[in-house]
Amino acid sequence: MQNALTALKAHIENTIVGQAILVERLLIAVLADGHLLVEGVPGLAKTTAVHALAKGIAARFQRIQFTPDLIPGDITGTDIFLPNEGRFRFVEGPIFNDIILADEINRAPPKVQSALLEAMQERQVTVGGVTRKLSPIFLVMATQNPIEQEGTYPLPEAQLDRFLMKIDLDYPTPTEELEILRRNSARLQGRANTDVTKTPLPTSQMAVQHITEIRAAVNRIHMDQMLERYIVTLVSATRDATRWDDQAARWLTRGASPRATLALARAARARAYLRERDFVEPGDIMDLAYHVLNPRIALSFMARAEGVTRQQVIARLLEKVPAP
Repeated sequence: MQNALTALKAHIENTIVGQAILVERLLIAVLADGHLLVEGVPGLAKTTAVHALAKGIAARFQRIQFTPDLIPGDITGTDIFLPNEGRFRFVEGPIFNDIILADEINRAPPKVQSALLEAMQERQVTVGGVTRKLSPIFLVMATQNPIEQEGTYPLPEAQLDRFLMKIDLDYPTPTEELEILRRNSARLQGRANTDVTKTPLPTSQMAVQHITEIRAAVNRIHMDQMLERYIVTLVSATRDATRWDDQAARWLTRGASPRATLALARAARARAYLRERDFVEPGDIMDLAYHVLNPRIALSFMARAEGVTRQQVIARLLEKVPAP
């Protein structure tokens, strides 16, 4: 399985330029059976990355463009009455796929956003009193545009808590952007080689059914009791920061729930597996803490007035809470 996973990672990295954190976190989300929220301006390869992932595992992929006029049935599906047969027939919505890209999720009204809650947590959809199971590898990658806020609906806390991690994407480096320009120019001029015009699939393409086997292997990754206590202490510090740092306590109004503890443990095991280890290291937890805790904490008015970011608050807690 490791060979297939390595080939999948190489396939995604060969499809997009840069965005190493996005690629790794996307794979961690797959291995940890979680969902991913990505925030970044348009044009940072968010759609390309998740599409490459779906191709690499031969999964059914569906992109859903969230807009203000969407209704829940546009996502989950609906019962259609057949007059000739005198009965209703359920027509599946796009949610009945393996990998979903919820593009600009905060542009849809809360009623539509809430339609994803049951799907993301329970891996099922209930329409007309009938519950239907979703794909066993069901994964949602949602995107948000941090610039345009007019006509958007901020995700509620319950929705944010369903995501395993949240990633804030930045612009590519000048070197990476130059490579993007060259690849695009080569395609337009019709003189690109095979690696540029058409990214090949992994030589040992990972089958969908293998994902569940890998997830079982990830769950068997060893985590020492000291690391378990470290995760609990770190997450608890977001709720009672006064015990560790008065400054952080001034910046926080809400800490992370126990779901963050579970998410951080799952993500740490997935990172260890991705790096071909059968045990979790403190570095796994510290590296993932920001992306796991990011959507689950709320900053105070004082923090926003001082220009303090969530990353700074979490970094301060990581500094104050001693690692094993």
